[in-house]
Amino acid sequence: MADHLARRWRLGAFTRGERVRQAEGPVGGQTVRVLKPQTYMNRSGAALAPFRLRPDFDPATDLLILTDDVALPVGRFRLRGAGSAGGHNGLKSIEAVLQRQDYARLRIGVGPVPSALDDLSDFVLGTPAPEDDRAITDLLDPMSEAVECWLADGIERAMSRFNRS
Repeated sequence: MADHLARRWRLGAFTRGERVRQAEGPVGGQTVRVLKPQTYMNRSGAALAPFRLRPDFDPATDLLILTDDVALPVGRFRLRGAGSAGGHNGLKSIEAVLQRQDYARLRIGVGPVPSALDDLSDFVLGTPAPEDDRAITDLLDPMSEAVECWLADGIERAMSRFNRS
């Protein structure tokens, strides 16, 4: 998804930052930075550590985390304005670094985990089935529109527009 956003917004190539690859540029009159953590997933909060102490950074309004979610069916996504990590180790790491839970998330459905798999990490780090891959690829533009709505109008507006039951 990060690569898709960078291409859609013509941000140019990702460059190396501290524990991240990043692409930056103007989108809708504001500067955005797309980050791809270069850490293990359960340490992804380390990618945000340099921002935590910046006086101009407020996770409640300036941060949208894109994350996989086995509780959502493949082909669905959902926005949330805040909440707990819900057992997701990447989100736990982010919360530990930020020392707060009030940041927006775009949860991308990849589940449920097939009953034949015992290890969740084998599932989320593995190659998706072709039909699941296609369903996720088909979400790239709608999710991009949701991110753009969040940028322009905030998480509440984006949730009311894009979250469907």
